Amino acid sequence: MFITAVYLIQGGAVVQWVGLGFESRLGAHPGAGRHRSRSIAMSVSLDKEAYYRRIKRLYANWKVKWGINAVLILVHTNVGSHSLRLVPLQTWLFGYELTDTIMVFCESQILFLASKKKVEFLKQVAVTKGNENANGVPPIILLLREKNESNKANFEKMLEAIRGSREGKSVGVFIKDRFPGDYMKSWSDMITAEGLERVDVSAAVAYTMAVKEDGELALMRKAAGITSEVFTKFFKERVMEIVDADEKVRHSKLAESVEKAIEEKKYLGGVDSSAVEMCYPPIIQSGGNYNLKFSVVSDKNHMHFGAITCAMGVRYKSYCSNLVRTLMVDPPQEMQDNYNFLLQVEETLLKELKHGVKLCDAYNTAVDFVKKEKPDLVAKFTKTLGFAMGIEFREGALVLNSKNQYKLKKGMVFSVSLGFSDLINKEGKKEEQKKYALFIGDTVQVNENDEEDEEEVDDAEKLLDCGTRGAALLADRTRNEMTAEEKRRAHQKELANQVNEEAKRRLTEQKGGQQIQKPRKSNVSYKNISQMPQEKEIQEMKLFIDKKYETVVMPIFGIATPFHVATIKNISMSVEGDYTYLRINFYVPGSSLGRHEGNVFPNPDATFVKEITYRASNLKTPGDHSVPSTNLQNAFRIIKEVQKRYKTREAEEKEKEGIVKQDSLVVNLNRSNPKLKDLYIRPNIAQKRMQGSLEAHTNGFRFTSVRGDKVDILYNNIKHAIFQPCDGEMIIVLHFHLKNAIMFGKKRHTDVQFYTEVGEITTDLGKHQHMHDRDDLYAEQMEREMRHKLKSAFKNFIEKVENLTKEGLEFELPFRDLGFQGAPYRSTCLLQPTSSSLCNVTEWPPFVVTLDEVELVHFERVQFHLKNFDMVIVYKDYSKKVTVINAVPVNSLDPIKEWLNSCDIKYNEGVQSLNWTKIMKTIVDDPEGFFEQGGWSFLEPEGEVGDGEDSESEMEDETFNPSAEEDDGDEDDSDEDYSSETEDSDYSASLGSEEESGKDWDELEEEARKADRESHYDEADEGTRKRKGRASAAPPSSKKKRRR
Repeated sequence: MFITAVYLIQGGAVVQWVGLGFESRLGAHPGAGRHRSRSIAMSVSLDKEAYYRRIKRLYANWKVKWGINAVLILVHTNVGSHSLRLVPLQTWLFGYELTDTIMVFCESQILFLASKKKVEFLKQVAVTKGNENANGVPPIILLLREKNESNKANFEKMLEAIRGSREGKSVGVFIKDRFPGDYMKSWSDMITAEGLERVDVSAAVAYTMAVKEDGELALMRKAAGITSEVFTKFFKERVMEIVDADEKVRHSKLAESVEKAIEEKKYLGGVDSSAVEMCYPPIIQSGGNYNLKFSVVSDKNHMHFGAITCAMGVRYKSYCSNLVRTLMVDPPQEMQDNYNFLLQVEETLLKELKHGVKLCDAYNTAVDFVKKEKPDLVAKFTKTLGFAMGIEFREGALVLNSKNQYKLKKGMVFSVSLGFSDLINKEGKKEEQKKYALFIGDTVQVNENDEEDEEEVDDAEKLLDCGTRGAALLADRTRNEMTAEEKRRAHQKELANQVNEEAKRRLTEQKGGQQIQKPRKSNVSYKNISQMPQEKEIQEMKLFIDKKYETVVMPIFGIATPFHVATIKNISMSVEGDYTYLRINFYVPGSSLGRHEGNVFPNPDATFVKEITYRASNLKTPGDHSVPSTNLQNAFRIIKEVQKRYKTREAEEKEKEGIVKQDSLVVNLNRSNPKLKDLYIRPNIAQKRMQGSLEAHTNGFRFTSVRGDKVDILYNNIKHAIFQPCDGEMIIVLHFHLKNAIMFGKKRHTDVQFYTEVGEITTDLGKHQHMHDRDDLYAEQMEREMRHKLKSAFKNFIEKVENLTKEGLEFELPFRDLGFQGAPYRSTCLLQPTSSSLCNVTEWPPFVVTLDEVELVHFERVQFHLKNFDMVIVYKDYSKKVTVINAVPVNSLDPIKEWLNSCDIKYNEGVQSLNWTKIMKTIVDDPEGFFEQGGWSFLEPEGEVGDGEDSESEMEDETFNPSAEEDDGDEDDSDEDYSSETEDSDYSASLGSEEESGKDWDELEEEARKADRESHYDEADEGTRKRKGRASAAPPSSKKKRRR
């Protein structure tokens, strides 16, 4: 039997965010929580590459495995609708939810019946002409929904398509979905009247979506990391506080506090908080009442200090994660043994989760292990051991149980959760102590090898050895937990390989596209001789300046020769005695043409004039109307004027070079447009700063100054829109970092900001100050009110703009808690991360770095005795100059590392400052050679720097000389110890032997005295002579020893 079509329908009003209503409390999808789905607006873009890639996979599985003739998909969001599969499928295909839509997938075409806005949105993939990625994907036919509920004409077109798809006898549907309303009923009746057989394809679609792409896995890793942070840094610490203080806290209240914790930035690792939410309300259980399912609710009982189970999951950008832990307070030995056994069961299960293994086989392996080791616990073991997870929190078709025949595939992600319930605590005296449960779970990824990548980097912990309720909790690691630094190093090691591979691939693709040096602009004075001026000065062989053609006509060997003013490098005039000298220097090959000018001449082999000097008398001869030097003086003045005008025009043209032509601003004449008044603009339009108003229109902003100047900024040209509140600042700012520069004030700008002052930036120090002065108190109160008023006005403006653009433009908010001091320019400022950048917008010039463009970060001058270090940002575009942030306090190093690690950015550190201009030139000139030698691994600290320091310390140790009071035996021992430490160094050994054999004069004198006493010289004079003889003979004997 073949199925003809699978159809999806979704109906309802278009809204921005809707709760789909399948809460587990209502008997629908367990643990779905507040699943947010975005509606479609015309300005929203669709990821075409992802759509083509995924629709191909959907069709490939359909043709091979499903055995149906067409796929019919209905999605409905009205009250009373019930949709489990359709919203995740649409999110997977389009990135958004298409409400009020019917989709029919046939063998040779795809039909959509939708409203006007969604039809406009779908046109992005409906036109496949010229798109290589569309190959193999059936064309899309868009049908506009009629206002009446019947839509018979459109329904007939879709039924005709179903009839023509294969045999046209069956359609694939999602059987469990229910859609009320006349619109859906009329469509369902037509399907029934047609006699088409309905076949459920829910499981088949789920299996197709279960294999995750790299981008999806990255989002799930991020979600899992946030879940781990919230559990480790908030929930576990909070439980310890409760036990220490012997507080009485209800499970429901503790669960609410966990939900609020995900709104705090310190647990989010720098991600956008608006994209983070709980998959389901956290489930906290203790005191003998346990239900090891994700469809239960935290009850209102007080937390009991025994076995505390906690289940929580965070959803990030529609993708889910899950974590389950059990915390134990003062557990008996039997409880600890059962917990350790549960960990062994999980490890056994994880070893089975690999490509090609059936879900039932993995389940049976875990159950058999329990039967073999502790058969009495089999009846208390959970009936299922987990489920597949992705956009959908719990995929009902891919559950780890004894009956599921589906095979695991590489790239699938599972929430593994297993436990024992109704366990008896023999030492329990109170009713709530007699029963307990153990429950653990992680988010894991299926691989091809025997190792599973656990997404949850935090390990299970249990709280042990708590004698009384008021005692402190001692946390013992029951799994091998890494420290934060070890985790960072492990992650950085992975990133190092990724950076080298991606950079090598990127540079290989760019090979051959090297930038060609631009030749110097060739300026022609006159195209033909007819344009040559016929002035009197030329006939008299004087200097003449033609302002129209910007040319200096000079007499050379009796011939009037024109030179364009662009060829003149500089001119100088001097008076020596009775003569005036005018010296003119020209640009020639080999001379410096300026910092930003090309040094390539169009015809470098030609003959060039380097300089010309003219001399004229300062004395007036009889019969002359003027002094001869007057011509040189006038020429000097006019040449300067023409040069200045030419250079000004060239600078303006250079500013306009590379400017991308922007679309025209579509002005909305509606008076209710979002608008902010009394703002200043930076950079200034004129020399003086002027106030104006910023107004949001259909496709961009327009700033209008009080004198009528206009600056337009289009939404599609904004790379970063940053809102800097006035908390801790003297100004409140809206900053726009642009993709392409715009021109105003005769200059090009990529950063434009609008701000207003919220307090006195300057303070009168001569004014008498008193802490209880009424005027000062009133001024402070007024400033607080003004700050609050401005903050509310700006936030209101931002919300209106985001609503106007249908979330197409999102404002980023700097995370002040993650900020650090640094000097990207001349002065030190507070640099603050946002969700996608590192910025400072309160100082001018502003500093904005896009994190997606960063290749790696290198910390220079990181030494123990220094208070500051430098931070070098290397971009993926190696032709772009590196950014150096100077004077970063050393106490900010660890927070910066943590932030960079959470953003998946590679970092290194070293003790020296490097010549980055030379390094980047070497890489660009020979990228293959650079990466063959290890790429960026030369920045790793385990290099020559450590060896150099060791050898230096060895040299210092070797130069140490023992004092004269030590006896020979002590000297020998110390030498032996030292030589054993430095036996690897031949140089150190030879140096040590020299130091050992050489003796100073005091030692020689002491040896002479000993010799005198042994020889029993009684006469002082003879002893003195002997000592002098020995002393004078000492240096030669020392030299002989050194020769040996």
